Amino acid sequence: MSGTWAIIVAAGRGSRIGSDLPKQYHRLSDTSILALTLDNFSKHPCVDGILVVIHADDEELFQRECSEFADKVLTTHGGATRQESVLNGLLALESTRPDVVLVHDAARPFTNHDVITNLIHAGTSGKAAIAASPVVDSLKQAADNVILKNVDRNGFWHAQTPQAFPFDIIRNAHLAIKDLSKYTDDAAVAEANGHQISIITSGKENFKITTPEDLVQATMIVNNRQNKEYKMPKEHQMESRTGFGYDVHCFEEGDHVTLCGVDIPHTKKLKGHSDADVGLHALTDAILGALCEGDIGTHFPPSDPQWKGALSDQFLIFARDRVLARQGKIIHVDVTLVCEKPKIGPNRELMVAKMANILDISPNRVSIKATTSEKLGFTGREEGIAAQAVATIQLPSTD
Repeated sequence: MSGTWAIIVAAGRGSRIGSDLPKQYHRLSDTSILALTLDNFSKHPCVDGILVVIHADDEELFQRECSEFADKVLTTHGGATRQESVLNGLLALESTRPDVVLVHDAARPFTNHDVITNLIHAGTSGKAAIAASPVVDSLKQAADNVILKNVDRNGFWHAQTPQAFPFDIIRNAHLAIKDLSKYTDDAAVAEANGHQISIITSGKENFKITTPEDLVQATMIVNNRQNKEYKMPKEHQMESRTGFGYDVHCFEEGDHVTLCGVDIPHTKKLKGHSDADVGLHALTDAILGALCEGDIGTHFPPSDPQWKGALSDQFLIFARDRVLARQGKIIHVDVTLVCEKPKIGPNRELMVAKMANILDISPNRVSIKATTSEKLGFTGREEGIAAQAVATIQLPSTD
């Protein structure tokens, strides 16, 4: 056998970073994330070799963004999942058969050398160990955005990488698992094969770059090291957009109305092809307007029988998911309901909670108001309900 090798897993797509470029090839200042990670491990005196697991489509990217390491490291191609990529890396090292292997995420470029050293010591003593940081925030268990109970944070850890193993242990563990897609890290694979895992305490500096916010933080760290002023990469600049929506439905015979996702007892119901939730319809249009992606009728035409009697929350979920698909964020929504009856006030908090849950945002970003038309017009005559909505979102800048 031959010392300690690091397997750097760099085959992922990193879609949450908000770019077509895989995140490991994004540059922090003038150096790619992957190159920084390789530099960190190559400078550790106890790391004898590095194998990089890359995507089959990224050969040219790797050669360009990690050119200084192209002749210093081995490469192999990844699989469909992270654990398949790790297995490919382990199999590529079978002829080398190191004593210890460190499996590490490419997007963690700031791992402290002391942590790496302690992990290697654990591996050379025949133990499996992972880098992890203790949970310091209070933990809550919740359902539908309502806290069910407090959870004692003592004994809870954030799992990180590197994860260190004697080579034979982790290779055999991966080979013994029929469906590696069930596992999210190598420690879980080893545990499933009966191995005990120790923890080496790491810090928050060992964070994984996953979101645009992480990219900003990482760039600031690198620029601080180089005494450079941080400039936001253009592809991660966000712009704010506002959309407006309006909807109206008349009353017909019934025993309740559905408003902002909440059923409210009433002497009538709202008439419509779906459940006629005028509040959610207006808000859906507001979000689609901010996206410049048409209106609710464009995507859910009333002439289509599949939407007859449909719950309107699925329309709002569609609009929400369109924002997320464009790497955007819903900042704030405001709905005004115009009616004489039913009274909105007693149901306002439930409506806010319902809409916050549908949109997957905090309730303090949801506003629901009600007013009357002072007995004027169709709402004043209690012939129906109108709703106005405003949505503020953020999207990656396109200019």
